[in-house]
Amino acid sequence: MAALSFLRMSTAAVALMLVAPFAAVRPPRRRDLPMITLCGATGITAYQVLLNWGELRVAAGTASLLIAVAPVFSVLLGSLFLGERLTGTILLGSAIALAGAAVVGLTGGTGGFTASALVVLAAAVVQGTYHCATKPLLRRYTGLEVATYAMVAGAVLALPLLPSAWPAALRAPAGAWASALYLGLLPSALGFVIWAYAVARLPLAASTAALYLVPPVALAVSFVWLGEAPHPLELLGGAVSVAGVILLNRRAHRPAPSAANGNAPEEATGLANGHPAPMWQGPRR
Repeated sequence: MAALSFLRMSTAAVALMLVAPFAAVRPPRRRDLPMITLCGATGITAYQVLLNWGELRVAAGTASLLIAVAPVFSVLLGSLFLGERLTGTILLGSAIALAGAAVVGLTGGTGGFTASALVVLAAAVVQGTYHCATKPLLRRYTGLEVATYAMVAGAVLALPLLPSAWPAALRAPAGAWASALYLGLLPSALGFVIWAYAVARLPLAASTAALYLVPPVALAVSFVWLGEAPHPLELLGGAVSVAGVILLNRRAHRPAPSAANGNAPEEATGLANGHPAPMWQGPRR
């Protein structure tokens, strides 16, 4: 578990740092280092460790349904700290999504809400914190820059895992190394850049709601690949969660509060003219 977490984070960090000079990634401002550290600690280090530990003890489909509750925490934190409107539709959608996650957790594959399920749910909480924490940074930096800062910070914070990860990595077969490299390069490095690009341009309720598309796919993949048959109640919980995100997406096409106030991320200024700025382009000065 420690080896996979560390290899995934370090692979993604190295890949993004190699791309940085060619994409004109700027050094972060000193005043933003605490927020960058928070992003790395929550969305990278804590999320990877908690999720990997929990998934060793929770079925893949169940874990994906529990982690999908992260958008609820993102929306609630965005309302508390970023001033994003918490409408009745958002409250209702969040409550429905939470109810679906509760059904999945209480089923747990074994008929109870286990400690392992709580660990996966904790991973959803820190991921929601990451989504909220990146929003202010994306007003001053590009999606690539924020993803690079957070990934490097997370890899540095994960260095205490190195003593236990290194021996395990040396014993790992080639297939395990290939899987770790794939996870680091695509879902982590590329995925976090694309994710930041979306979060910069949409309200948290709309952007993070896309995560609810993960559980149905994960259930299908875990059934075909791992032979894990989902419990009927897990399927019911997943359907309830998806119903919640449908409600959340009813406001997906409304402008973000920051954009309405004229404080949209500078890298997104081209949207007004129908020409979105590329995710690697720096803010205009």
